[in-house]
Amino acid sequence: MPPKVAPEARRELIADAVIDEIAEHGLRSVTLARIAARTGLAIGSIRHYFGDNFREVMRFTLGVLVQRVVRRRGTRATDPTSRLVDAISLVAPTTDQERRENSALIEYHVAARTDPEFASEIAKASIQGAEAMRALLCDLLADKDVSEEALRREVLLLTTLIEGFSLSSSMLPAPLDESGVRAVAEMTVRRVRDAYPPIDAG
Repeated sequence: MPPKVAPEARRELIADAVIDEIAEHGLRSVTLARIAARTGLAIGSIRHYFGDNFREVMRFTLGVLVQRVVRRRGTRATDPTSRLVDAISLVAPTTDQERRENSALIEYHVAARTDPEFASEIAKASIQGAEAMRALLCDLLADKDVSEEALRREVLLLTTLIEGFSLSSSMLPAPLDESGVRAVAEMTVRRVRDAYPPIDAG
């Protein structure tokens, strides 16, 4: 008798097949038949894990993609500069797998223009990302004289940098170079830190 597979592991396997299909052929190419071909599962088995709602497969996959990006954002660094550099660097797609996931996520972003459900999920993830970036910036600039408006602009700048890494990765034939990404992140964080005077200055 074959070993039992936990339902969540099976759902993740199906999500990986969707990600691969999107990365290779685009979001509109995804069908239950193509997922079945990639996983080796019967269409009935896929329906067993997601019901008859194909949208649930797509929604679940988007959730998996967002969570994987969030997990990459984690860091063990203790100082504010390293934490912020890590947050920028770790989200940039620097492996083949991260590049595939990133390409799929970009397809969801495009679909979100006309799909309210995807738009809601992506907006929620974007807000959480901006809030995390703001918290890291507040730590980095805790001893600096920074207005709320300036802080808002710096959050926008760093978010745009991350999105730029994401978009360029999807257009290039290979993942981004990790050392190059980190060098850009370090230079950017240093510039942000040096741009503001200490709180007790003049």
